[in-house]
Amino acid sequence: MDAKKRLAIPAKFRKELGKKAVLARGLDSCLALYPIDEWSKVASKLAELPTGQRDARSFVRLFLSGAAEVECDQLGRILVPEYLKDYAKLGEEIVVTGVFRRIEIWNKERWEEYKKKIEGSSDELAEKLGEIGAY
Repeated sequence: MDAKKRLAIPAKFRKELGKKAVLARGLDSCLALYPIDEWSKVASKLAELPTGQRDARSFVRLFLSGAAEVECDQLGRILVPEYLKDYAKLGEEIVVTGVFRRIEIWNKERWEEYKKKIEGSSDELAEKLGEIGAY
């Protein structure tokens, strides 16, 4: 990320991302970058959650209120709003990773800590995914 809070999106992600995208708070203190059409699907699913449930209402409110439409410039950079930069504690060293239909943007130190933790529990995670038929 440069001094003007612009983040270069790796070329391998740019084609699927398109010219405009939505940047939002992600889970585990990262940012999530969605192509516009994928964001519409996510927002539609969130709109179906019961507003009478406090947890659902709180999550939807936090997630949607922090979302910002961003545009890739000619060099494939996006401008990261200050409040999202602060949320993810982004500095100079950033990890950008593709996760299914979104891109996650991580503070490098947080990413390394998260990855280490998950790698240490991969057998347990696989077992839980197996229980729900996902692995």
